[in-house]
Amino acid sequence: MLKKRAFITIPICILLSCAICFSVYLINIKPDTSHISPAQKVAEYAKPAVVKIVNYAVVKWQFTNPADYEVADYLNKMNNETVVGGSGSGFMISEDGHIITNAHVVETNKMDETEIVQKAFDLLVKQMSNDFQIDPKIVESYMLQYTLYSDVKRELKVILPDGEKKDGQIKSYGAPVGEGKDVAVLKIAGHHFPTLKIGDSNQISLQDNVWVFGYPAAADSDLLSEDSDKVVSITDGKISATDKKSNEGNPVIQISAPSTHGNSGGPVISENGTVIGILTFRGDTVNGQEVQGFNFAVPINTVKEFILQAGAKNKQTKTDDLYRDGLQLYWGGYYKDALTKFQQLHAHYPEHSEVKRWMAKAKEKAGDSKILWSTYQTYFILADIVFALIILALLVWTFLAKKEEKTE
Repeated sequence: MLKKRAFITIPICILLSCAICFSVYLINIKPDTSHISPAQKVAEYAKPAVVKIVNYAVVKWQFTNPADYEVADYLNKMNNETVVGGSGSGFMISEDGHIITNAHVVETNKMDETEIVQKAFDLLVKQMSNDFQIDPKIVESYMLQYTLYSDVKRELKVILPDGEKKDGQIKSYGAPVGEGKDVAVLKIAGHHFPTLKIGDSNQISLQDNVWVFGYPAAADSDLLSEDSDKVVSITDGKISATDKKSNEGNPVIQISAPSTHGNSGGPVISENGTVIGILTFRGDTVNGQEVQGFNFAVPINTVKEFILQAGAKNKQTKTDDLYRDGLQLYWGGYYKDALTKFQQLHAHYPEHSEVKRWMAKAKEKAGDSKILWSTYQTYFILADIVFALIILALLVWTFLAKKEEKTE
């Protein structure tokens, strides 16, 4: 009798056990992204958190010699104002809007009014001497006699990757290049911002691969569309030196990744996707020309003291998780599930600069999507419990029932 029962129940138990093992295998399948290069992963992960920073002051002039029609007309065409300042790059480190950049990028906001006016006046003199082809000293003497400033207006704007402009506030500040630690932490209003993860610059090694993100002025062109200004530029290189210091004795990292004006404050990212430094200055020019491959960054461990001063906390957010999960699923061929993640991201943070593009890509390929079995994990677990109970019942019926018969 035992043999007859076992002949039926043992194969069934084996089949059910195989079904349980197979279900466990299915729900643990992860998207395979090995065909995506580390460079592409770093680029896609980082882009949404890199911002452009514009800091300038507008000085209004009052010309007191209206009889000089030529100069009066010249100033009128300039709206009687001179703009001092420039732009740089930065990156988000917290979902509530803390941003890392260079001190020299936001230096104009820290200058006192007399410094700004003097800088603007020097710029005005230089421009007029070039346009009128007159000795700068003569222009300076004349304009000092007949020019007053009537107003100074400062602006500090953070331009997000989607093009939205937000007012920035300086929360902690070091010093410009040549004066100290070239670091500043800004704050903008908002929430759910994408972020970059802060790394450990003590762990870097010579010839490590790095990528520099930012908005270099050299990438601007009249031949490009207006929307192109919103697109971050990415260059790659290696760590060239780790033991150099600035004149003030502060450590700097030398990198070979090309960069130029406008890149200042942008993140230097390692192959594991963490920020190991922020770009600060380039090497000296040779014969008046920039020489690429000799650029320097403030180590991120130096930056950490300013993050602490600003009260900022660096941690991965729900926005980051949804975006990265969506990318992993898309790269793995699970397009429908990627679309779901991107739609959740869009509902959570509609201003995300990349989400609409990836939603469109995932929707286009949804018909070729693989099945993500982990989506059905609950059903598999319930089925496995049922199968396990059936196996247990069959084993009891096969072996224990026989013992009871012998006892009788």
